[in-house]
Amino acid sequence: MSDPIKIEAPTLEEAYKKAAEQLSCSINDLDIKVLQHPSKGILGIGKKNAIILVRCESESEQPKVEEVLPKIEKPKEEIFDNFYKEKKDLEQIAQEVQSELNELFKNICFGLEPIEVKPYSQDTLLIEFSGEDAALLIGKEGYRYKALSYMLFNWINPKYNLQIRLEIAEFLKTQEEMIRNYLVPVIERIKKEGKGQTKPLDGVLIQIALRQLREAFPEKYVAIRERNGEKYIIVNEFRKN
Repeated sequence: MSDPIKIEAPTLEEAYKKAAEQLSCSINDLDIKVLQHPSKGILGIGKKNAIILVRCESESEQPKVEEVLPKIEKPKEEIFDNFYKEKKDLEQIAQEVQSELNELFKNICFGLEPIEVKPYSQDTLLIEFSGEDAALLIGKEGYRYKALSYMLFNWINPKYNLQIRLEIAEFLKTQEEMIRNYLVPVIERIKKEGKGQTKPLDGVLIQIALRQLREAFPEKYVAIRERNGEKYIIVNEFRKN
């Protein structure tokens, strides 16, 4: 495993995204240590950026030097211009994706309402499926949901550099609430003991739990582990060299 790099950004979320881009690594595979939490200060005075120390757990996902340098060499003016252009065009992208999705699903045999796509955050689109047969797109234990989410992500992310939040008949909302309730005693135990792990989780549940635990413990090492074909999440202190 290579040496970690230091990343600075206005928020932890932006720092994680920046790290993933520079390391060509999934956010889920980042080994993160928070050096400084962001602070807004008072009227801009005392404002602090988030600073993290990060590396990719998988060596195979480390970027080539030539892939990183063009990003580093971009002038600040170009970076800010691109940021405001992307922000301005997010609504337009949402409308474009919505139009293409409705065209794709117009002849499906399920009873669906028109698919809605709208900005969810600065870098995420919310895609909503509803209608009397929408739940059929979820499938047993969420496997259809996972497959559809994977398909949509691999279309939208490379084309628009955006994340997605897929909601089908409030499935994601229900799953998030269920995991949030399950994690309450887990989080309390981790606070007392300094470390811990979840029960085996599958499909979209493990990704939801990973996100919620990283939000609860931004200063700790939170990662997915697999044993005997089952996946679970561990929470621990960062190793000190």
